[in-house]
Order: sequence, then C-alpha cells, then structure tokens
Amino acid sequence: MRLGIWTPLPHTLAPEPRMTRAVEELGSPGSGAGPDASFRFAVDILQKAERLGFDMTLIAARHLGPDLEAWTLASALAMATTKMELMVAAHPGVNTPQMVAKMGASLDRISAGRLAVNVVNGWNVEEFNTFGNGAWLTDQADRYRRMDEFIEVLKGLWNRDPFSFEGKFYRVDDSRLPLKPRRAPSPPIYAASRSPAGKDVIARFCDHWFVPDLGDFRRFDETAALIRAEIADMNRRAARLGRRIGYGLSAHVVCRPTIEEAVARAGELEAHGRLARYNKSSIAGLGACLVGTPEVIAARLAVYEELGVELALFQFSPMEAGLDRFAADVLPLLGKRAAAI
Repeated sequence: MRLGIWTPLPHTLAPEPRMTRAVEELGSPGSGAGPDASFRFAVDILQKAERLGFDMTLIAARHLGPDLEAWTLASALAMATTKMELMVAAHPGVNTPQMVAKMGASLDRISAGRLAVNVVNGWNVEEFNTFGNGAWLTDQADRYRRMDEFIEVLKGLWNRDPFSFEGKFYRVDDSRLPLKPRRAPSPPIYAASRSPAGKDVIARFCDHWFVPDLGDFRRFDETAALIRAEIADMNRRAARLGRRIGYGLSAHVVCRPTIEEAVARAGELEAHGRLARYNKSSIAGLGACLVGTPEVIAARLAVYEELGVELALFQFSPMEAGLDRFAADVLPLLGKRAAAI
C-alpha cells in the first residue's frame, strides 16, 4: 500500500503553536517576517514524510479558507521535495479545464513528472459563486455533467492535437496545447463521489477513486464491508468500459497508547467538525476508523489493503506530533515498508 499525507491545512483545531501563529499571519495584511509560516510548516512536514517513505501529498483547495492557493503552493512544494507525487485539487466551475491543462503540464514539467490532479465537484455555494463568478449549479446532474466535460477536455488537451470539444459547459474549437506533461500518457486523475452519476464519470475518465466510508469512526466492520461492496461495484463499472480503476482511502489517523484515549480524542475532533460545515475539511477521514492503538491501526490498514485499497492518504492532529507518532509506532508494524525506511 502506498502512503500519502495531506499538506497541512491552516486551522487552529489542534494545539500546534506553529500553525496557530501561521493562521494569525495569513489573515493579517503586512504581518509575518521572512518565509511565510504556513508554507515553512508545510515544507517541514512534507520533507519529513518524504524521508519516512511517504509517496504522495494532497494539496487541497479551500478558496474561502486562510490557505495559500493550491496550485501556487504545489509549485513551491515541487522545489522543496524530490520524490513525492503532488496531487493538486481542481474544482470544475472555479477552474477551467483549459487552464488546468496548462498549469498541470507546467507543474508536471517543473516537478519532473510528479503531478496528479484531484477533481473535486465541491459543495460550498459561496466558494463557487465568489471564485467561479456565480458558477454554482443547483442541479446535481449538471454538476456531474460539468465534471465529466472538465475531465474530457483536460485529458483531450493533454493527449490530442488538435483537439475539439462541444459540450454544455466547455468548448474547444480545433485547438492545441503545445506544452505537454512530462508523464506519459498523462498525469493521473483522482476523484471521490458517492453518487451513481459521479461514479460513472470516474469509471470513464479517472485513474483512481477515493472510496467512501460511513462517517462514524466507531463502525470499522461496517465500513470495511461497505468498502468491499463499493470497490466491487466500481470494478464492474470500469470493466464494462474496458478500464481498471485504482483505489485510495482518505483517513484521519488518531493513534494513542490506549483505545480509550484514541476514542476520546476522535470524539473531540468529531465535535469540532459539527460546529460548521467548513470545519469538516480539517477532520476529513475520521470515518475510515483508523482510531486506536498502533496495533489496531496497522491491522485495519492490512484489511483495507486486502480489500483493494492501494493508497492511504493521511491527516494527523496535531499534524507534526501525529506524523512522528505514526512513524515511531505504526510504520514498524507495516512490514517491508517500515524495514525499507
């Protein structure tokens, strides 16, 4: 199983002094001295994760959060890392596929072939209307049609010259993208969706799907059963198209010496997530049930790998202390990967 890590999100949920100071600076014009504190923190975390053998980082796009813009941040992180795949979020409606094709090819060249794209349909109406100039679509079917067209145009510009497309939301008239990605045939595309329409889009065009969970960290057996069924369903959808999809799992890891301590901490995180919908991005993945002792977490990861999950993408809280604990206590239980570090 490949291991990934979220690039740290600016939030003050955890008692992490470096992140708290970074958030204060990000929201205050003229504040800060030297390199941006949130960027420096992200670099330190990712360089440590890279040394530990992590394969990928997700650079999320929270346009209304106190976050550095995802594609700008990813370009800077490309210069601070050497091996990690950089999975950058793109929102159909906020980003055009034509510009993502150009930005993506540029970043893939700059990073020596380490780009991946995470296509996110999104949920935040204000975010789409502010940064997409009124781009929110109330009809779910339209949102998935736009996502479908977005990916088709993105891959078309990467792979075909000239390329034409006439859709409801995007149009390309016998045009070309002279700059091509370094990775052949093109950088991988990741996406997550629970809806049948979204799954069909992913089966047609995407390379990897993030499997869903039940959203309750207390229900591991049911979550594992759900993931088994969902992977089987997606395998059928992809097979009908002559394709194969890879599978990832986004997980918030809460590792403690005892089950009781881990459950208590996960409960605090869960309560924070309920305060406001935007808080959910800082606790995404609790429902993957990686809550417990190092032995419990390693055993559950082994179950997910057996079910077909090929990538586990982690958040920790606090981020730095959580990564250190995972490296010290869980990685040695993961066999060959730990021995190779």
